[in-house]
Amino acid sequence: MNVPYARAQITVNTPEHMGDLGRRLAALLRPGDLVLLTGELGAGKTTLTRGLGAGLDVRGAVTSPTFVIARVHPPLGDGPPLVHVDAYRLGGGLDEMEDLDLDVSLPESVVVVEWGDGKVEELSDDRLHVVIERAVGADGELAAPHPGAPAAPAATTPPADVPEPIPANATGPAVLDVDAATTEADAEAADVRRVTVTGVGARWAGVDLSPLEA
Repeated sequence: MNVPYARAQITVNTPEHMGDLGRRLAALLRPGDLVLLTGELGAGKTTLTRGLGAGLDVRGAVTSPTFVIARVHPPLGDGPPLVHVDAYRLGGGLDEMEDLDLDVSLPESVVVVEWGDGKVEELSDDRLHVVIERAVGADGELAAPHPGAPAAPAATTPPADVPEPIPANATGPAVLDVDAATTEADAEAADVRRVTVTGVGARWAGVDLSPLEA
């Protein structure tokens, strides 16, 4: 049974920082890695993937794959291709991924799936969960999920193969640095995000995710 082996929590203040986080994340990835991105609409999933594509040095502009479901970005050098998938409209996981007839070998690629939780985990026993939450209030509260977003896990002990949710009032790096006197408009203008990266499976055993917190 797969369990979380590594975790990092990062506060991101601007879209530029989100792209930089994607570049740092790319340095940790290798062919066959599966990255699942979770976050409300506009949270920064595509911005992070754009930085990841820059870090992997792939061809083509990384944009939201909503209308095509999946895009393949070939490498410009010796690195792996990037497969960028929007699973919002996928209902069947692996079978539907294979039906997309992607001109690329998934085990030899880095596969990034937006809205992938609960849909494509069967692609790999080892995966990286990236959850992006947005601060909207003066007290650093997190944005409620978009109506179309996957439901948040219930406040119970999760199965061993599901990353344990990070409480919004946790101490340490998970706490958003938003001053209590900051207005809601100021918090939104600051574009503050909390990004939680969790490695699941033996692939991530012993992997140091601290470079993501730099």
